[in-house]
Amino acid sequence: MRPVSNIEAIFGVRSAFALASAFLCCIMGACSNSEMPSDPADSASVEIASDTLEGMLRVRAAGASVILGSDESSRPIDRPVSIAEFSYDYSMGRHEVTCSEFNALMKGAAGLELACENGDIPATDITFYDAVLFANARSKAEGLDTAYTYASASFDAGNHCTNLEGFAFHTEIDAYRLPTEAEWVLAARQGWNAEDGWTAENSGYSLHAVCGKVAKDGFCDMAGNAMEWVNDWLGNYNSSRYRNLVGASDGGTLGQRVVKGGSYRNAASSIALYTRGDVYTVTSSTRADYVGFRLAFGAIPEPAWIGRDGYAAESRVVPLANSTRIRVLTGTYRSKLVFRNDVTGSLSYVDYSTGGQSVVELQDTYGAYHPDISPDGRFVAYCTGLEGVSGKSSVYVRSLGGSGLGPVQLRVESAAIPRWRVLGNGDTVIVYVSDAGNNKDGATFRAASTWQVPFKGGKFGEPEKLFDGAYHGGISDDGTLAVSGARLLRARIASHGSTVFGDARDTVWYNGEQACNASLAKDSSKRTLFLDFASKTGHEFVGEDYGVHERMLVLDSTGNLVQSVAAPAGYSFDHSEWAGSGNVALAVATLANNDGAHKKIAVVNLADSSIVELAEGDELWHPALWAKQGVSPSEDALLDPDSAGAYLVPGLDASHEALRVKMELFWNNVERLEYIFVGSSRVEDGLIPDSLTAGFALNMGHPMNSMDASFYVARNYALNHARNLKAVVFSLDFDLWQIADEYTDELVSGAPGYAYDRNHDFWKSGVPESLVDFVNESYPASEENRNVFYASRGYHYNSAASWGEPLVEIDSAWLSSKPGIVGWQMERLRSFVAAASEKGVAVVGIVFPQNPRYSETGSFGRYGLLRGEARALLDSVRAVAGEYPNFYVMDENRMGAHDYTDGMALNTDHLAFDGAVQMTHRLDSLLKTLGKE
Repeated sequence: MRPVSNIEAIFGVRSAFALASAFLCCIMGACSNSEMPSDPADSASVEIASDTLEGMLRVRAAGASVILGSDESSRPIDRPVSIAEFSYDYSMGRHEVTCSEFNALMKGAAGLELACENGDIPATDITFYDAVLFANARSKAEGLDTAYTYASASFDAGNHCTNLEGFAFHTEIDAYRLPTEAEWVLAARQGWNAEDGWTAENSGYSLHAVCGKVAKDGFCDMAGNAMEWVNDWLGNYNSSRYRNLVGASDGGTLGQRVVKGGSYRNAASSIALYTRGDVYTVTSSTRADYVGFRLAFGAIPEPAWIGRDGYAAESRVVPLANSTRIRVLTGTYRSKLVFRNDVTGSLSYVDYSTGGQSVVELQDTYGAYHPDISPDGRFVAYCTGLEGVSGKSSVYVRSLGGSGLGPVQLRVESAAIPRWRVLGNGDTVIVYVSDAGNNKDGATFRAASTWQVPFKGGKFGEPEKLFDGAYHGGISDDGTLAVSGARLLRARIASHGSTVFGDARDTVWYNGEQACNASLAKDSSKRTLFLDFASKTGHEFVGEDYGVHERMLVLDSTGNLVQSVAAPAGYSFDHSEWAGSGNVALAVATLANNDGAHKKIAVVNLADSSIVELAEGDELWHPALWAKQGVSPSEDALLDPDSAGAYLVPGLDASHEALRVKMELFWNNVERLEYIFVGSSRVEDGLIPDSLTAGFALNMGHPMNSMDASFYVARNYALNHARNLKAVVFSLDFDLWQIADEYTDELVSGAPGYAYDRNHDFWKSGVPESLVDFVNESYPASEENRNVFYASRGYHYNSAASWGEPLVEIDSAWLSSKPGIVGWQMERLRSFVAAASEKGVAVVGIVFPQNPRYSETGSFGRYGLLRGEARALLDSVRAVAGEYPNFYVMDENRMGAHDYTDGMALNTDHLAFDGAVQMTHRLDSLLKTLGKE
């Protein structure tokens, strides 16, 4: 991916969540920077001492507490007030890491060298992961262990790290790291004075050397200069007190991070201690030329992670594999992992069909064991009893997600170890046993029985007994084999041509030696997976000694050993099960350490004995991994499955995620598409396809966009393939005309699907039949982005807030430094209008309304441009409309003299829903007149 030096500083990635209800009167909030929330519990005054670590100061925090958040903030992410308490001291950098410091370590460690005007200015234009790698590099340089671990790293074309698969923060390690938000606020609060920082009032809209303005306690540039990464995932506060707070347990579906302190481009009055983010979504891969970081050092004892309810989580689970890794294993992104968190007693799951991996706990599943995912991936069945333990148990089914079907109980006397099964007639049933106790005694074992019950429409049918004996290890597809392992490895074998309902013989496999966790393969091979207790038979087969559960063993359909896989060094297997479905040779299991703690979940690929770790936590039990079969794109000799339709890859930002959803919408609706909206987030927020009565429309607008990038999508996709297309609507963002082709380069090089389309001449000679399948099955966007955009056909809903203050984020006189940019933009405009004219397609350019109070400034809008220059540009565009009958201009801004009220605004340059309704209505009226003049 091409490095972008200042794109996001101009127009980063907007947050669906952060902007949804925000009155954004300025970037960092509405409170005066001199006002501090007060609370008797806030004991923020602490001793700041010198430190033996170079460039660091010691914060004597033990026993202190500090306020986080504000009830006065207009943004939900900043509310409510909470208290963070400390039981430890820590060290923190006196100033932000400088460009020269960053390059000195990273040029050799990661091949990343920043181009900085001055080595003493803060290192910026770096991702969170770049900062993490720097912290690790300094730890290593000083002979220390690292606070961050990961399985693999991804880098863009400029060697910026965009993704760390298996990323984990180890609070117990004494090492360099980023400060937590609580640590940062506690240090910053000592002598806080935003008016004495490098801000929009005095910075000249540029970075300054660190410590040009020194706080009285010695910390530099806590307010202004560079905004700073901190260590925390962004999570929701509540009004709790947290002890040793380290942020959210993960980043949720969007993977958002916390940034602090404002920057050189923010007004001092807008920089507040409590603010947790930027105007736009901040993820680990975001880069901006105003965001840097400083280091912290030290272990955090007994850390508190925030759960989704805002309370300190009882147990934190870290996902270690991303969707791409899962697709390599299972052949599809449509995979899910469910397991029991034994600390909380509840089931948790990870959905790999969304781009952002997070662990979701199912709060209504307390006391759940042995989960199994339904063949369609929609439901999870589980029980309240344990394998090997006699007694009554209940089976439940619920939706595998945050909503839908709640727990439904199978009303029988006792049911344990549920397993889904699809019968030959297509009916879905759940097989269960009446008792899952120790099966060593034959009479006791046969006194229990195996049953199946239909499950359809969210309801159980009538249970049916299959046979005596508790065969909870599974039943083969053809019904001729059933297995059980709860001390002995028992098998029930029906004669050839008969079924389990007919005559069969019961036998004991594995020479009667102890075995457990028996699981029958979900394909036609009838292989049995199990664990043993370092038995003689296993030793003889493996050819060497091993400990209890240190080998995963496989029997063939006749009970003969055919394979074994060793557990990783220092671990043993437990809770092993076949994974996926169809012919995928995968098993899933927990990994227990030498202390017997079930710390990890891993997938074992029996094809090559490789092991991939999926999750890490305190006590993770009974994993089940589901993969949807039959969803892979149909074979097409023309198409590369790694590139075709791949409009997103891990590590790209929320803007790419949004466009990924919209490209899927486009290809699935291209035959009916009549109107396409392209442009910036002003389009995304301001035009509602469903409200258009002129015809079927899609909203393809997205943040991090420009007119050139917008026309790239409209020309190469809509004009080429939407045969019923009547008009292209785009945003005339004059304040963004400073951008040439940077956004287009970022778009095209960011994900392989765009380059693949270009290399095939955008399929002008014909779209392969399977292309849409490849698009649908390519790397997915986050669940949140898909939910936001798919049903609305690309529109992004926002509730009303206010126009707020007329925020100006860059020098309004930028045109004087870009003398050729207007001609370049006008040429792009003429070229596209002409191309559309040849296709008989109309083009509508909309000047979206911005804050009417810009008329009180010298700026046209948020991103500058002198007002007189904007008028001249509008006149030039209208002149083009005079030349081309298919080109229409809607000036809804009218240099601020518009009728879009505060109640129609989201913030200083975006419309909320009511404003979008008015804008869409006016556009609809215009579109209905096209071709009728």
